[in-house]
Amino acid sequence: MARSVEPLVVGRVIGDVLDMFTPAAELTVHYGAKQVHNGCDIKPSSAADKPHVRILGPLVSSSLYTLVMVDPDAPSPSEPRLREWLHWIVVDIPEGHEATEGREMVPYMGPQPPTGIHRYVLVLFKQERATEGGCQLPDGRANFSTRQFAAQNSLGLPVAAVYFNSQKEPAVKKR
Repeated sequence: MARSVEPLVVGRVIGDVLDMFTPAAELTVHYGAKQVHNGCDIKPSSAADKPHVRILGPLVSSSLYTLVMVDPDAPSPSEPRLREWLHWIVVDIPEGHEATEGREMVPYMGPQPPTGIHRYVLVLFKQERATEGGCQLPDGRANFSTRQFAAQNSLGLPVAAVYFNSQKEPAVKKR
């Protein structure tokens, strides 16, 4: 069954990153053995490598999906609190498969929160068709907008989303 959006509202993902949507797909995300649940804490060192992302569904389905990962808490000098830092984009992920079965358009970059607690949001969009030559990509990782990316690529509203919190790990002091 699709997840509720209530934790996304409480965590301000709905509003800061996404508009209200009705979940229509099931997305599982694991960093090692730890499954990501909305609002859970994951250390940056535990998320340095790509997570295992799976879109649950029948293996015979012809549905394709786009996955976007962003940090909405990254400071932006031009538009504070209005833009995100892009961490990952994968397109053409077949339903019932891992994200690794799709095409990585922007390579994965693990969490690197400079200060405070940052939210890392993984958003899933259902594609109308295969992207063929790819999709319209941003110029860089800074000042990204999930809403704008979805509009430019005719993705519509998300079908699933999950987020986790991460904060800078204390440095190990050498003697």
